[in-house]
Amino acid sequence: MKDPENLHLKVQELCTCFSETDPLKEMSELASDTDSGEAALKWLALAALHGVNADAEKITLKESGDGKVQVTAEYRKAELPSPGGETGNSIFEAIREITHIEDAKGKTTIALGIMDSSIELSVGIKDKKGRRKVSIKFPEG
Repeated sequence: MKDPENLHLKVQELCTCFSETDPLKEMSELASDTDSGEAALKWLALAALHGVNADAEKITLKESGDGKVQVTAEYRKAELPSPGGETGNSIFEAIREITHIEDAKGKTTIALGIMDSSIELSVGIKDKKGRRKVSIKFPEG
């Protein structure tokens, strides 16, 4: 089992690495990444950066019964670039490892250090009849 503390730290380090980039552009390139585990952590960092930069309320990653992954942002109901099926699956696994949510449904708060500050994100997970959903809720502006 991977150490969830190391995954959390890696996401924070990636936030720093990507802090000067366009998160949506970087997210759109992740579906072709050959290392889905690394791509999942990059996606989490980019989603956090995009959420903070765009003042998002919530970003949701959904997987349908057929394995397709869709991402939406609540601030404007716009669909964000999908990470692809394999990376999407790795994102669900990484979130479970970082949050320690083992039940089919659960919520928790995680602190994420970004540059010289930190942000508390509310993370929710639902897994029902082959459909999975992860929501990352951002604090108000």
